[in-house]
Amino acid sequence: MKKIQMVDLKGQYEKIKTTVDQSILEVLDSTAYINGPKVHEFQSNLENYLGVKHVIPCANGTDALQIAMMGLGLKPGDEVITADFTFAATVEVIALLQLTPVLVDVDEKNFNIDIEAIKKAITPKTKAIVPVHLFGQCANMEAIMEIAQEHNLYVIEDNAQAIGATYTYSNGEKAKVGTIGHVASTSFFPSKNLGCYGDGGAIFTNDDDLAHTIRGIVNHGMYERYHHDVVGVNSRLDSVQAAVLNAKLPNLDTYNSARIKAANAYDKAFEGQEKIVTPHRDGAEDNHVFHQYTLRVLDTDRDALVKHLNENGIPCGVYYPIPLHLQKAYKDSRYNEADFKVTNQLVKEVISLPMHTELDDEQISFITNTVINFINNN
Repeated sequence: MKKIQMVDLKGQYEKIKTTVDQSILEVLDSTAYINGPKVHEFQSNLENYLGVKHVIPCANGTDALQIAMMGLGLKPGDEVITADFTFAATVEVIALLQLTPVLVDVDEKNFNIDIEAIKKAITPKTKAIVPVHLFGQCANMEAIMEIAQEHNLYVIEDNAQAIGATYTYSNGEKAKVGTIGHVASTSFFPSKNLGCYGDGGAIFTNDDDLAHTIRGIVNHGMYERYHHDVVGVNSRLDSVQAAVLNAKLPNLDTYNSARIKAANAYDKAFEGQEKIVTPHRDGAEDNHVFHQYTLRVLDTDRDALVKHLNENGIPCGVYYPIPLHLQKAYKDSRYNEADFKVTNQLVKEVISLPMHTELDDEQISFITNTVINFINNN
């Protein structure tokens, strides 16, 4: 059996090595390392794939989220509602811009932001909602957009974990995640479903005016060289990373299908295990593209399971061990523990198993048997 890895980037690279190498060599030959032809080519290709009018590449996913908020003109003190159960970058940029983060609980089944919790959190100071498509599954965007429209709020999709997923509306219409809100951000960190070989990110929007503003922000606020029309940052996707992404984008649907296939195999192996809650899936199969495969383990010492898996050569992750509202940087007297019942429970139970495009049946069998044997004997 091959060595089990949390993410097998080398195995994935070996299958597309010739294409990736050639694309990178073209950048080296051109010496157009910043904002070169490969960046524009990738931007256009991703716009076509997503069916969105504007893709603005940038340096990383955290920048993408911050720049999206800057582009909307949010002001210090404006309240932004987002999920308590997610990676810190989502709330980090809210705090950096001196906005007021309002953390709310998540849905027990899909781990995404709870719709009723959003409604309860809205005040006259609320200006935006940031749904996170956690672990690769679409949040309930139809309900979120209805709330936003009713209260005149912006919706900023944090799509760092779900690129390529497809949201299906109640009437059967479909849209790629990241194209539904007013603006969206994504990350191309190497382990993502579409990852480069360094840092990278992008912002998506169908709003022409917002896209124009954001294009200036990512480049020091310049539309014309040395003319600074808006306050900006230095956040550009370099051409080498764009070359890698260009080589990988045509494979994204295949990559996501491989992840879904692996998730199906995990699900089947865990059938009938009363102490294991496999990932809930909303709607159609392509609604969840499994950036992570995250279990809940009940009446089990989760941390002891982590140690046991590691001792047996199985990497795993706990995403996330501490709720954001309890993190030292984001604690706030406004929060009431009773409002975070689901998140407070999830952080004790979740464990993410290896998930990537190169998983094979033998590896999945070994992983699942190791999990089941531990849970049934402890």
